[in-house]
Amino acid sequence: MGKRISIRAELSVDELERRYRRAQDPVARSQWQIVWLLARGHPSEQVGETTGYSRTWIYTVARRYNAAGAQEIGDGRHGNPGGRRLLSAEQQAELDQALEGAAPDGGQWTAAKVAAWIAERTGGRVGVQTGWRYLCRLGWGQYRPRPRQVKADPEAQVAFKQTR
Repeated sequence: MGKRISIRAELSVDELERRYRRAQDPVARSQWQIVWLLARGHPSEQVGETTGYSRTWIYTVARRYNAAGAQEIGDGRHGNPGGRRLLSAEQQAELDQALEGAAPDGGQWTAAKVAAWIAERTGGRVGVQTGWRYLCRLGWGQYRPRPRQVKADPEAQVAFKQTR
């Protein structure tokens, strides 16, 4: 049998059930259900079977609720601003200006070349995906139409389109 986790008595069992049933956010709803079932005395194993969550997550939700109460219930990702940007606004403007011209090797700018440019400015390692993100962020990542085949026969193309 699973371990019984005690829930602090900040809210009554009836109030926990009410909050579970009225929750609109699916993450908050499942967390209220976990807290409510634990407050009713259900063992963690049974709560896991009922909700579909692992015992580790059930312990995490219970620990958060016991530490800070109802304010810890819900999806905490909404308030997460994410990591800081690699380039400052000035460096981003400098990159945008650099993208106006030719790449350092004289060819077109690619994600790898942008990543190398960023790595040179920041002094760290930068992945190609980050270069692509900055290209898109600055409006340079749009797709271009495929090149036309020089050796293509226009009459054969028209005939092919008409037979389909």
